Amino acid sequence: MFFVFNSFFGSSTVPTSVLALILAVISVGIIGSLTYRLAIHPVIGDQVAVMVVTVCLALVFQQLILLIFGPTFPPVRWPEESFLVTSTIIFGVTVPYSRILAFAVSLGLVFSLLVFITKTKIGKAMRAVSQSREVAMLMGINTERLYMLTMTLSAMLAALAGILVTTSTSMSAGAWMWLHPLAISFSIVILGGLGSIKGSLIGGFIVGYTEKTFDVVLTRAEMGGAILGVIPLAVMVIVLLLRPKGLFGKRVELEE
Repeated sequence: MFFVFNSFFGSSTVPTSVLALILAVISVGIIGSLTYRLAIHPVIGDQVAVMVVTVCLALVFQQLILLIFGPTFPPVRWPEESFLVTSTIIFGVTVPYSRILAFAVSLGLVFSLLVFITKTKIGKAMRAVSQSREVAMLMGINTERLYMLTMTLSAMLAALAGILVTTSTSMSAGAWMWLHPLAISFSIVILGGLGSIKGSLIGGFIVGYTEKTFDVVLTRAEMGGAILGVIPLAVMVIVLLLRPKGLFGKRVELEE
């Protein structure tokens, strides 16, 4: 959607890029809410059905993107007058400012989400629904509205993450476009512990550094990098075997 709005405005300037980003995030949020209402809501009580429906929808969206935009599309380019097109040196490593922006925004969103979930009334209601939908309904919580809100916020965050990722890499409309991020997300959540935002943050650092370490080792050994896609899955399997609750699972948080 960012490509669509950016192309619609014609000229690539900082204000138009920011406006395109905002419109893209909002439009994807609307798509997410409609997707929940039309496809997920009818099967919300069956977890297996929800998983099957979401995977099928991912394949459908993949094919739609393939038909509309073609197999590949270039990375997001920031305007030339923006500082994001330049880079800096940190500990002897050249780091683009776009990567620094992605890191700062991601960190800010994680902490904002943590405050939202733990401190606000709506966030506490979301936690209650995640623990027991039936009990939350008995307490007078509108679970359907919360599901819709959760799906909308998730889609908006995913859209923003996608835009930040594509500022430094090109994307293709294939299964790898969403399967690899999905595997990474599963491994991070399982490593950190289901229901723990701080666990996901720490798990993200662990998985990221692990994958990058293997990347450096394989590059120096002149071996193929295809095995990198297996690293998140290997981490997930090891954690499930040794510590199914993850680093900061629900049981650990309750004991604290």
